[in-house]
Amino acid sequence: MEIKALKKLKLYGFNNLTKTLSFNMYDICYAKSPQHGQEYIAYIDEEYNAQRLTDILNEVANIIGANVLNIAKQDYDPQGASVTMLISEGPIECHGDNEDTTVCREVHSDAVVAHLDKSHITVHTYPETHPDKGISTFRADIDVSTCGHISPLKALNFLISSFSADIAIVDYRVRGFTRDVDGKKYFIDHKINSIQNYIASDTRDMYQMIDVNVYQENIFHTKMLLKEFDLDNYLFGTAKKELLPGEKKKIKQRLKKEMLEIFSGKNIPKVSIK
Repeated sequence: MEIKALKKLKLYGFNNLTKTLSFNMYDICYAKSPQHGQEYIAYIDEEYNAQRLTDILNEVANIIGANVLNIAKQDYDPQGASVTMLISEGPIECHGDNEDTTVCREVHSDAVVAHLDKSHITVHTYPETHPDKGISTFRADIDVSTCGHISPLKALNFLISSFSADIAIVDYRVRGFTRDVDGKKYFIDHKINSIQNYIASDTRDMYQMIDVNVYQENIFHTKMLLKEFDLDNYLFGTAKKELLPGEKKKIKQRLKKEMLEIFSGKNIPKVSIK
């Protein structure tokens, strides 16, 4: 979706606005036995290992038009992974014999300057399973922070689709200011009144969404909860047809409770399922 810019400004120096898009993506499932819970963790660790996450972030950089300066990635024991990527807006030069020793610098006309970590993309994963109730969750925290003219909002739909989240908590904030040649400050350089403006219509139809925005501070917050609930899609290691009617109801209650608590950000004593 196109990012609507304000009237083109003649700036003094570099555009110093920092635009940050942050996600908490959640996948929820029910693992009937401890073994199924551990198998779910193993599945998530393989599906979203450090290399797969790096591939996703490389595509994000490509979508927003950023240059990758450096990548640090790590798989953790017993579970989870992290990737941190430094990016720049301008063209770059890289020197080094391999990925571990490569040093990249951002090029501005005929000058070469070291790039600072003011523009970056990061992802951290947190798979976990509850030992008693059978609920297992996977959370991915993603931050895309840019300065200059490139915008993280361009990668919004790609990131949502990459993680197929049951719940997504999305924040967007514009910080700092830039000046025109007369010294006047500008605290935002594009039009926005909701993150939902930049989410594809077919994705909006799939989710229940709530906004909490602080317009005067250029802070935008959207919570997304998947509308459709098919129990088969939330069972790991067990099929719905293998469960007794009473089991199905209890499992559905537990799953719904977990999802509503994450979506609302508070503990709920009891959930009534129709």
